[in-house]
Amino acid sequence: MPTLILVRHGRSTANTEGLLAGWTPGVALDERGAAQAAALPGRLAELPISEVVTSPLQRCQETIRPLLDARPELTAHSDERIGECDYGDWSGRKLAELKDEPLMEVVQAHPSAARFPGGESMRAMATRAAEAVREWNARVERDHGADALYVMCSHGDIIKSLVADALGLHLDLFQRISVEPCSITAIRYTRLRPFLVRLGDTGDFASLAPRAEPPSADARVGGDAGAP
Repeated sequence: MPTLILVRHGRSTANTEGLLAGWTPGVALDERGAAQAAALPGRLAELPISEVVTSPLQRCQETIRPLLDARPELTAHSDERIGECDYGDWSGRKLAELKDEPLMEVVQAHPSAARFPGGESMRAMATRAAEAVREWNARVERDHGADALYVMCSHGDIIKSLVADALGLHLDLFQRISVEPCSITAIRYTRLRPFLVRLGDTGDFASLAPRAEPPSADARVGGDAGAP
């Protein structure tokens, strides 16, 4: 079965403003995010990419655009199932305002039981994303062969849930996984089991250095509100 290259979108204006973006319209890449997207074609230059699938949200569309420009033979397929979690009434709000909400503790410690007010549950998010990947695996293998490789540009929580699924981890453990903006995660699928072969690779080891102010626990909520 194919190898899936998961790309988290580049740093967005919501990341820098500490917002839980979700499906809020108009969330674009910031200057750093645009630079990250511009570097993506070079990072993937040696890979024979068969297909490109992307979340319909603007920040993902902007991230994948330089890759499509560099490889005009590729066309991006938009798939809502890999769009960000629907945070409902929390969408567009500042994380600092949400940290004391009782639900926030559930999101961090028991995400499989979390449902956002006016939005969806994290369990439903993880299920739709996994179903999308399995359908795309079958389609890519059918059209391009068992050794094909394809790119999917999505969001932090989506990618973390797919990694948890690949590793056989319960969704309640997915907050232990970190994927930074424009990082690359690769999962090789086989008939019996998937293999995680890259996780959150940015090629930038400077990000491992201690921060002046470590991110609070709530920074893990929502891929689009993660560490910049």
